[in-house]
Amino acid sequence: MRLERGNPPHKFVVRILIGLVLLSQAAAMIGDLALAEFVDRHPAWLIALNPRNRNLALATNQLDAVTYYGIGFARLVASDPVYYLLGFWYGERALAWVRRRSRTYGPLVDDGERFFRRASYPLIFAAPNNVICALSAATGVRLRTFIALNLSGTVARLYIVRRLGEQFQSPIQSVIDFIAEYRVPVLIASAVLVAWSLYTEFRGGEDSEFHTLTDLARDDADRNDGEGPAQDPSPDSPDLDRAGSANGLGPEATDPEPRSAAPSVDDGNG
Repeated sequence: MRLERGNPPHKFVVRILIGLVLLSQAAAMIGDLALAEFVDRHPAWLIALNPRNRNLALATNQLDAVTYYGIGFARLVASDPVYYLLGFWYGERALAWVRRRSRTYGPLVDDGERFFRRASYPLIFAAPNNVICALSAATGVRLRTFIALNLSGTVARLYIVRRLGEQFQSPIQSVIDFIAEYRVPVLIASAVLVAWSLYTEFRGGEDSEFHTLTDLARDDADRNDGEGPAQDPSPDSPDLDRAGSANGLGPEATDPEPRSAAPSVDDGNG
């Protein structure tokens, strides 16, 4: 299978990928909700659901190395390739979404793709979140480079947390004991935080990640149902900021550098 930039495959494939993203996000929320129950009773399940640094630190001293690294690594990298592919297939729309969605990485897009290319390698290594993964593909980072940085950075992250967990074993255990003692209040607090997270996500409307993903699936369905190729939204569309064209990143802009370095990607080889 040969991947072509800006050319999503059949709608069935895209919908599966989007479904995996939504499943991953749902699992992370369940992990946050179940913190009080799992932190001392099922630490492996805790990091399987949500491998954020806090959960990794709480679980590391309770798990053997194989379980910790195996589950932590698999869960951390599970959704990264999906976001990369979505950024690869929906490049301009991914850039527009990052501008609106992220106060941290949005300015990198506004400053230009060339600047992000210089910063992309350390960002992929140190913080390969959903925004970085999609933005990396949209700005031309090759697949094999992305995989190498992502995997090595994930291993480094797990190792650092493991070593810090050993150094601060006593205070970490104190936190675990506190959560276990006040399990019900912590559960209530977790539920409130998860509910607030859901509220702010759906309150975001067209800027929300859920809306963006479902909108991509809907456009792809139109393209595959014979209505012609899905077009990049016009500058007047709510799906694309007017700032995109003004900064040379809109659909009418000419890339200051040729994209011949990464016009397509072969599976497994970039």
